[in-house]
Amino acid sequence: MQGRSILITGCSSGIGYDAAHGLAGRGWRVFATCRQEADCERLRGEGLESFVLDYADNASIKTAVAECLSRTGGTLDALFNNGAYAIPGPLEDIPRDALRAIFETNLFGYHDLTRQVIPVMRAQGHGRIVNCSSVLGLVAYRWRGAYNATKFALEGLSDTLRLELRDTGIKVILIEPGPIATDFRKNAIRQFEKWVDWESSASVDQYRSSLLDQLYGVSGASTFELQPDAVTTKLIHALEAGRPKPRYFVTTPTYIANILRRVLPTRILDWVVAGR
Repeated sequence: MQGRSILITGCSSGIGYDAAHGLAGRGWRVFATCRQEADCERLRGEGLESFVLDYADNASIKTAVAECLSRTGGTLDALFNNGAYAIPGPLEDIPRDALRAIFETNLFGYHDLTRQVIPVMRAQGHGRIVNCSSVLGLVAYRWRGAYNATKFALEGLSDTLRLELRDTGIKVILIEPGPIATDFRKNAIRQFEKWVDWESSASVDQYRSSLLDQLYGVSGASTFELQPDAVTTKLIHALEAGRPKPRYFVTTPTYIANILRRVLPTRILDWVVAGR
């Protein structure tokens, strides 16, 4: 893969961080972007090429793409859309501005960045666009509604784009992680505290009995939780296979969710997911 280039978002930690180092180790030229310059500086100290890209800022996306292309001479072989966050809580407690904000990052930013790299890939006759979705883009879970909505939308966006670009040499691929050991919960706590007035909620008893413990409780890893390198393994296949799959599942719960959503009637699936 020596000489091939990839732009990766959300590289400050977790999936993006592991992917950046993993691909660099395989000879890819990696542009590892983060929302904060301090994180970019840290990554540069680790030997990566890194600069700022914030999905919620159109100007930041445009500047990052220009920087990437200036370094490669106008080419880009792959894009890994990765950065995302959650706002936990019942949907009736998620304000409109909160939903708008999470869509800006988890969906609209992906779309904007992707649109800016497609002309480059068209001109060179090839490219890979890999979008990081989730098991929660396959099956909905309670109290994850804002995140569910963005990932369900990303599934539709990616499927449509794959169909529209099928004759261009550009491959569009989804990676579907389940539980991965990252800072995802820590980041969700910040969003929860910013947006959700749980003490005024009609579901206040459920917060006290369950949701707050899920967020703040000291609990061990999920039985099926994997490390970020499990995602990197599937990403490598998506990028390097001659004929990549449209979807790559990561962790046992994601495989199970994909099967259940196909074979079970909706009411039975709801019963299984709700736990009763």
